[in-house]
Amino acid sequence: MKVKMVCRMNRCRSYLVAALMVNLVILLYLAFIQHTQTDISTRVKRITHRPFHNEQLSITQVHPSTESDVTVIIREYEEFENDLVNSIVNIQKTFNEIPVVVIGDKNPYPPLQTRDIVKGRFQFVSLSGNIWNNMSSSRPESFIKTKYVMIVPDSTSITDVTVFTHLVKILNNHSAQILAIPIKNSNTFCSPVVVSFKTWTLEYVLPKPSDNVCNNVLGDHAVFMKTESYFQLSHPYMRPLPLSLYIQGAIKQWTAAVVNTVNLTTLTSLYQTDPRNRWQHKRNHQDRQEYMYRQLGFKLVIQDSGRRQWYGCTKDTTRCFDTVVNDMPEYLYENRWTPPCCLRALRETAKHVFSILESCEARFWLEGGSLLGAARIGDIIPWDYDVDVGIYREDVNKCDYLRQCMQGSYVDESGFVWEKAIEGDFYRVQYSETNRLHVDIFPFHSRNGTMTKYTWLKSHRQDTEFPEHFLQPLSTIKFAGLEAKAPNNVKSFLEFKFGPGVIENPKYPNSQDPV
Repeated sequence: MKVKMVCRMNRCRSYLVAALMVNLVILLYLAFIQHTQTDISTRVKRITHRPFHNEQLSITQVHPSTESDVTVIIREYEEFENDLVNSIVNIQKTFNEIPVVVIGDKNPYPPLQTRDIVKGRFQFVSLSGNIWNNMSSSRPESFIKTKYVMIVPDSTSITDVTVFTHLVKILNNHSAQILAIPIKNSNTFCSPVVVSFKTWTLEYVLPKPSDNVCNNVLGDHAVFMKTESYFQLSHPYMRPLPLSLYIQGAIKQWTAAVVNTVNLTTLTSLYQTDPRNRWQHKRNHQDRQEYMYRQLGFKLVIQDSGRRQWYGCTKDTTRCFDTVVNDMPEYLYENRWTPPCCLRALRETAKHVFSILESCEARFWLEGGSLLGAARIGDIIPWDYDVDVGIYREDVNKCDYLRQCMQGSYVDESGFVWEKAIEGDFYRVQYSETNRLHVDIFPFHSRNGTMTKYTWLKSHRQDTEFPEHFLQPLSTIKFAGLEAKAPNNVKSFLEFKFGPGVIENPKYPNSQDPV
């Protein structure tokens, strides 16, 4: 009897467990059905509230909006006076999806009051980094993931919700890589630049207000471009913006187009009420511009007025290149020629040396590559790095400066340094004690009608003896703005030293390839 009772109880328990399992499965199934219906409803609602670019768009085809493809970048602002918070809030109120990235050299001080900013759509990036953060935290590209970027000045107001759709359409149908969008009431116009990377020179051309396409735009404005193009630049965050973008783009043969069909406005006028802030802002702009020229490798900037600004070596600085090896300066390997500041210093030194040698009635003449430059262009060869002069050995003692430098280095009243060269039996006149750009003076003497000397430079293929009749008499030739002494038959003299056709067929030192 007891055995039967136990069997019935076990059977009942089994039925009960089975029933509970069935109920649990039913509940899970109902929950799944309800979740699926809610998800479909949400997707349908989301799609019906988005603008359709294609009437055939199905429930599973969600077309991304243009707004989600743009990042707004603010780079141009001052710590001591800015309108960053107001600028960010204005953009976030106008657009629901636009991310804003503010890029600074360091964290702003005093800190930004961000309580009104939507944190998920704003990122401040300090280029100086933070020892507690990883490397990507100081790289703006880590936070710019959209197809397009718009770089705006501080305190820019964007209120037209269709602006990005309009700009994307223009950019994709235009040959220009950059769009310039004027700030309302600003005088924005084309002002082309000519970039000569080879000669380290940037020249501003007279503005052309009637043009809408050029490679540089002046006036207060924002720029719009593809992110891919933006990150092709070597210094995308360099200030002042957008000037640095235009100059880097000009090197790549880019163009910019002024878009007058879109208007941006200013939220507030900065640097107007406090004279010190206005002065500091102007000074900062000038400093940043000078830094930009130097970083981008420009030694000479020519304004549209003709004024020249030099950013290379001077008497108080070292020259622009290191010790020359195998007669090939380092800049030739970078496909560049002698920096214009170095050429200017060489011309000044040559003029000074010629004046001194003429005043002591020494017989001297242009030698080697310097004479070759005079024959070709009446100047120093664009890639040469010194000036070579020959002198009769017996005339050296006529010159007080040359006699004094035999006893040691001598600095004359104009700051030029006269010294005996350590490389051999010749003299060197340097631009200054700091800047070692120089003129070399090689003493020659006649031996049975042949001009010879005691020191021969292996790196100079033209360094050889020659008949004295080339110096009897001496002639003159235009060189670096002067009438310089030269052999009497320049073409024959140069071909005797270098070979036939040397004037007509320029080549780099130690190279058989034409320039």
